[in-house]
Amino acid sequence: MFVEDERAGALDGALQPVLWRNGRVELLDQTRLPSAQETVVCDTVQDVAHAIRSMVVRGAPAIGVTAAYGYALAAVTAGPGSEASELSGAYDLLLSTRPTAVNLRWALDRMRAVAEASRYADVADRLLAEAAAIHGESYEADRRLSELGAEALGGRTRILTHCNAGPLATAGYGTAIGVIRRLAELDSRVSVFADETRPFLQGARLTAWELSVLGIPVTIITDGMAGHLMQQGEIDAVVVGADRIAANGDVANKIGTYSLAVLAREHDIPFYVAAPTSTIDPRCRAGSEIPIEERDPSEITMFAGVQVAPAGAQARHPAFDVTPARFIAGIITENGVARRPWEESIAGLVSEAVSVA
Repeated sequence: MFVEDERAGALDGALQPVLWRNGRVELLDQTRLPSAQETVVCDTVQDVAHAIRSMVVRGAPAIGVTAAYGYALAAVTAGPGSEASELSGAYDLLLSTRPTAVNLRWALDRMRAVAEASRYADVADRLLAEAAAIHGESYEADRRLSELGAEALGGRTRILTHCNAGPLATAGYGTAIGVIRRLAELDSRVSVFADETRPFLQGARLTAWELSVLGIPVTIITDGMAGHLMQQGEIDAVVVGADRIAANGDVANKIGTYSLAVLAREHDIPFYVAAPTSTIDPRCRAGSEIPIEERDPSEITMFAGVQVAPAGAQARHPAFDVTPARFIAGIITENGVARRPWEESIAGLVSEAVSVA
């Protein structure tokens, strides 16, 4: 049987959101950070699905890695003669957890292909090895795109980011935060404005915590303050992550990203997206085809378990929005930086990813 995930020491220690250890999936509970660093242990694929759905783990690449381990866990726990049905059910269950993040389907499709090509006797070992490969590739892709992103943003030191696209979101080095990390290594003047990112406060809780751990100066702002700071000339560039990138360059990311892109264009500030090629969905022609997850409105009307809106008040909670490609200066991936013309540039990056695989 495949043994423990050996990346625990090679990756970022406290910033590592998912591990395979002792035959189980261990997740750093991101709903509890930064006040508490607690581990959620998943013994079944149902536990993994619940953890993804409830945002114990979040961020498109980290969701993909977690789902891969969850699928492998289904094979490990399946009884004799039931493995085929267990894996089919595991695929469907995990795929249903978060509809916007395309890395989820990408990782599960890779896992299912391995299962279909494996013998019954060795399928669990092969699936665990594939999940570990996906995990390691995430880290390496982050490192490569961070180098390219730092080069693209060279000379810009006051960076705004939204939500969380660091190691916690990628199970790697980070995408948007990875770019910032590399920039900070090259220029000690680098500092970050982090949008708080309502309603889960991924920016205030997670991005600010990551940057503090990494020793990079960070200032938290509310989601409504970015325009003012841009107007005052205090922001040099915006860098965000992504949950799905369409073939035409439209990008789905955490709700509020589109507003930032519009503001950045108005103030002539470059707006970059950093994401691995696994976040590109070549089957999705445009942003209008990206499914937008609608979450429970109570996540808006309540805060930390306390009702903050009048009883009976209606609320909406689309978890993501779509930024049209025309607002984006570049999409930074491990295979290069996509720019206009978008379809040609993105297709080239996807082809490079396929040839490398």
